[in-house]
Amino acid sequence: MTEPLPADGAPNPLRKRLVIIGAAVVAIAALAVVITLAPQQAEPVASTASAPPPVPAEPPTMPPQAAPQPVPPNSGQEFDSWVTKVAGWLDIPERAMTGYAKATVALSKDQPGCHLSWVTLAAVGKVTTDHGRAGGGQLGADGRVAKPIGALAVRDFYGHVVSTKDASGPMQLSAALWKKWQGPGKPDAQNIDAAALAAGRALCDGGRDLAKGEAWWQGVSTLQSAPLFLHRILATANVYGTVGKNPAPPNPAVLKAISFAIDKIGLPYVWGGNGEEKGDLGFDCSGLTTAAYGTAGITLKRTAHWQYESVPLVPTGQSPQLGDLIFYGNPATKIHHVGIFIGNEQMIDAPTFGQAVQVHTYRKPGDDFAGAGRPTN
Repeated sequence: MTEPLPADGAPNPLRKRLVIIGAAVVAIAALAVVITLAPQQAEPVASTASAPPPVPAEPPTMPPQAAPQPVPPNSGQEFDSWVTKVAGWLDIPERAMTGYAKATVALSKDQPGCHLSWVTLAAVGKVTTDHGRAGGGQLGADGRVAKPIGALAVRDFYGHVVSTKDASGPMQLSAALWKKWQGPGKPDAQNIDAAALAAGRALCDGGRDLAKGEAWWQGVSTLQSAPLFLHRILATANVYGTVGKNPAPPNPAVLKAISFAIDKIGLPYVWGGNGEEKGDLGFDCSGLTTAAYGTAGITLKRTAHWQYESVPLVPTGQSPQLGDLIFYGNPATKIHHVGIFIGNEQMIDAPTFGQAVQVHTYRKPGDDFAGAGRPTN
């Protein structure tokens, strides 16, 4: 959720316990992720005790960005039909989707080596202002927000505001970025077409190839470097890209569960934690998956081991699909960890004590991956 940026930049007491993942620049795709999975999980009990803020965790390995279905290159019926279809699948206002798509087409001609995707622009628009809907707003037919959007708060590890005070518009571009990348004429930063195009130019700056994981991370960091922002952008882009590759619409229950998990990125790991809605500061691994699917009307058993034994398992050798539960441990003795698959080899999970809900690459050498389960079967 977004909120107006306080004039003094003071921490919000209600958000002080929100935490974010490490600020280190992402490792190149060839590097292994340093991930410590949760310890053996006993049957949890509710925990409302306070917990210290988590320490920064390692950023995820960035595999090459998956190529979603391309935007039709020409305006007209094919373009409009594509926009309507994808926007409907992903709950993106059609006018916002049009802006992201038009910017993608324009930059694919101007800077083809950048490989900018609508997925990245849409993810930025979602995380910053919910596609221009922040504060109950909406985009007009001309692409301009009905009420100008000022700077919205992005908070750090301790709840302090780290966003730029002069950011504005549906893509929350800083005044400096807007001045540099707005282009000729007198474009309007409150217009989704102009804002998406300027954001795309910033992402592609310096000849970046956004199909490469490290370059993608660096490009998004130019828009906002706060790790909480980056991990939510990464998760959202993975989901949008995964949906965009498929010819069939996504399962609404899966999208609802994943959306819940993305919104919880940054909360601390709390053993036995069931989240703020249940009076806890954060989640443990199965508390997160249970709560996420609970919002979609799907009831899961409370521990990772019970979830493994009760959901339909994905056959060995098949790749996980969007929303699948990813399990670790020994099925014969104990499944000790679970996360939610979000596409592009990554998942959202509550890893272990001292860390936050975040994005992780779901496989690493020597892990005890036990398989995947599909709650929506």
